[in-house]
Amino acid sequence: QAQLVESGGGLVQPGGSLRLSCAASGSISRYAMGWFRQVPDTEREFVATLNWGTNWATYADSIRGRFTISRDNANNAVYLQMNNLKPEDTGVYYCAAARSPFTLATRQSEFGSWGQGTQVTVSS
Repeated sequence: QAQLVESGGGLVQPGGSLRLSCAASGSISRYAMGWFRQVPDTEREFVATLNWGTNWATYADSIRGRFTISRDNANNAVYLQMNNLKPEDTGVYYCAAARSPFTLATRQSEFGSWGQGTQVTVSS
């Protein structure tokens, strides 16, 4: 499976925006792609997922309406636009690719490739 590299994290004030990017080393066009996040001493949590055809996305309740997942299959990239950020959005954000092609994925166990993560800190 493709290797994934996240970028775009950083420090932002509450109410601000960030756009995370995930670059894949190979084709991701057949795979659902997702974003997860984790804070120290807690389990990694689901943020958003987008199917291979870009016509079905699902979001965690905590970020719905503020975050948008998108993908560019031609360039093997996935994005997470994060608006109206809150301090509780702080964490390491991970990009992930589903284990199997043409399979919807929302649980961690359904994803087989992970990036190294990018830190997002929301603080004034």
